[in-house]
Amino acid sequence: MLKTGILNPALLNLLARVRHTNTLVIADRGFPFWPQIETVDLALVDGVPTVAQVLESLRPNFVIGRVWAANEFKKVNSAAVQNALVERLAGVPIVFEPHVKFKLRVPHAIGLIRTGDTTQYANLILESA
Repeated sequence: MLKTGILNPALLNLLARVRHTNTLVIADRGFPFWPQIETVDLALVDGVPTVAQVLESLRPNFVIGRVWAANEFKKVNSAAVQNALVERLAGVPIVFEPHVKFKLRVPHAIGLIRTGDTTQYANLILESA
């Protein structure tokens, strides 16, 4: 029985299949459903879990080469929310691009993790190193 780290079997299964340069999406509660890619839905209620919490849970065992996020994230969220993201991704390059362009990357991902996050444009695409 697992005692520490990620306990969700569906999420563990998805993570085990991500290889070098593959991508993984961590999405907020309102992100569209993409039938062509596997989705692990962790959303419980509004705000639980958040994209940040999922990211923190992945960091110890998931090597991130770079991250994509929407430009709109910076436009609609406070400096504190923006700084929290940068801190959680310390040492990882973040590429901000228009949300429309961001969504074009989604179908190429190995999978999508849906959260209960209500932060606007909190979605991230992680590229494994």
